[in-house]
Amino acid sequence: MTLISMGNVGVEFGATEIFRDISFTVAPGDRWAIVGRNGTGKTTLMRLLTGELQPSKGSVARMPGLRVALMDQHRRFPDDQSLWDIVADAFGELRKLEQSLAQQAASLEHDHSESAMEKYGRDLERFERDGGYEMASRVDSVLMGVGFDPAMAKVTRIGTLSGGERGRVALARQLATPAELLVLDEPTNHLDLETTAWLEQYLATTDRTVLCISHDRAFLNAMANHVLHFEGGTAFAYTGGYASFVQQREERRLTQQRQFDKQQKVIAAESDYIARNIAGQNTAQAKGRRKRLERMPRLSAPIGEEGVMALRLNAGNRSGDRVVEAQHVTVGVPTPDGPRVLVRDVNVVLERGEMIALVGPNGAGKSTLIKTLLGEHAPLSGEVKIGPSTSVAYYRQDLAHLPLDSTIYEAIATQRPLWERRLVQGHLGRFGFSGDEVQRTVGTLSGGERARVAMALLTLSTNNLLILDEPTNHLDVESIEVLEDAVSEFDGSVLIVSHDRAVLRGLATQVWELRDQQLQVFNGSFVEWEEMRAERAKREEQQARAEAQKDAELAARQREREKERERQSHKAATSGDTRKLLRAAEKTLADAELRVTTLEQRVAELEGQLDDPSLYDTPAGVQKATALGKQLDSARDELEQAMHDWTAAEEYVALLRKA
Repeated sequence: MTLISMGNVGVEFGATEIFRDISFTVAPGDRWAIVGRNGTGKTTLMRLLTGELQPSKGSVARMPGLRVALMDQHRRFPDDQSLWDIVADAFGELRKLEQSLAQQAASLEHDHSESAMEKYGRDLERFERDGGYEMASRVDSVLMGVGFDPAMAKVTRIGTLSGGERGRVALARQLATPAELLVLDEPTNHLDLETTAWLEQYLATTDRTVLCISHDRAFLNAMANHVLHFEGGTAFAYTGGYASFVQQREERRLTQQRQFDKQQKVIAAESDYIARNIAGQNTAQAKGRRKRLERMPRLSAPIGEEGVMALRLNAGNRSGDRVVEAQHVTVGVPTPDGPRVLVRDVNVVLERGEMIALVGPNGAGKSTLIKTLLGEHAPLSGEVKIGPSTSVAYYRQDLAHLPLDSTIYEAIATQRPLWERRLVQGHLGRFGFSGDEVQRTVGTLSGGERARVAMALLTLSTNNLLILDEPTNHLDVESIEVLEDAVSEFDGSVLIVSHDRAVLRGLATQVWELRDQQLQVFNGSFVEWEEMRAERAKREEQQARAEAQKDAELAARQREREKERERQSHKAATSGDTRKLLRAAEKTLADAELRVTTLEQRVAELEGQLDDPSLYDTPAGVQKATALGKQLDSARDELEQAMHDWTAAEEYVALLRKA
């Protein structure tokens, strides 16, 4: 069965061709990644798939009755509507049926007619068949997945949220919508690492069909099993994940290059023969070859990396060994009720040559911490020292540093007043701006275009500390790869905030994690940090399972103790030598109490070692922490058993003293 089929589809707006000759089919359960440079037609393709737009050429066939879940980027919800209701309203008719059933149930207290009972039974059966009883748990699940507490979501109003939080609510509503086809456009924008990982797992395991535009390579590699790549005015379909697509694309380009080169050699040889013999004895053969050459279908030159921005970052003068240092710094933001603390007691040193990944949940204070370290935001307490030879280039997440009222040309010319026009034009050409386009006002540009202007400005500076706050937002995959290469070759220090794990895996030499108002430093690569987190999550999951098992065993032991208490009570009441039994029981109680005290000290000692932040600074320390964690689990189990034995001994002594 096919959900959607495209055959030789092309779209034109007037004289402008968006793309041509796109053919592919979408089957149930497929998970398609839609990738390509900005402006190649990815969003236009989505409009074709949903039926919002009709193709200029070719055909688009959709399965009759196909339900599509599409995020409405421009829809506004009433400010007083709760987050839970916004997501639950995705079920539409099912919620109306739920309300109708509640009204019918109330009416049945007075209306006992057969018709009312039959209607209620039919509606109840339909409600159950359509998944009505799973609706609330599904809403709770997606809300938790995108970072909202379901209970709080019932009382939190959408009007109180930031733009990024509203985006997550819209994503949750889309994921909850009953549909066979899920269409996602840059879903990881505004998501932190944990939420991105949840969405990645959700999409990789869903039985729904997914079409996803994204520039997050790690995300696409985990969730996609097909890739549609836009380039050269058309699109090519590949089977497999993103990593497989990259390999297949290079193989296809290599094959195209070989075929093109081979044909060019044939054309050159034939042209040479024709030129030498057209007026000689072999003129007939030459004319024949010329006709064949004219009829020969020409192969197109292989599509390469033309159009990708050229980015090179210059560090300039070398900084000192300590680029930035924070001592007992507390970071906060002002509120009507006084300062709200975001991060407490930060003690870090950014050393020369390090590439720091600053990670943490949305709202943890990453951008505010950066501004505090740079002196743009005063700390609530503590001191920040910037090295005397440190110079900073700061790429802001909101691109607020761009001159919105200037033209693209003026933005560069202002920074380089001595440059001739050809130099300014040439510089902008390396970032995809040419001709009259450079006279567009920055404020009228799209997010991707503004990002390229910001990158063009960034390359004009010579700074030895590079601060990048979500630099991959709005950039296409090819541009992100160029940025990654430029940063890796940068001969300075880097502090980068990003949700793009592929970038962080390729660049970061150290990880600063913001969590629970604390900044923890991990002296290892981002890959090693991910492994540490995975190990920690695995240990927590094992601990949760062990706790559940212990609870079951505890209940069983409690029942056994009650039976034993009854037996001991009967034994004490019928025994003639209770003093001897009492002395033995008191010794058992004392031994049990001593064992509890010893184990409590052991548990406290292990917890103290694990609470030391320096333990996690090195991979060796992480391994030691894993071993200490296993020892702590074992000690806690022994302590719990000792507490049970102590309780049982106390109860037995009390019984003997009453006997």
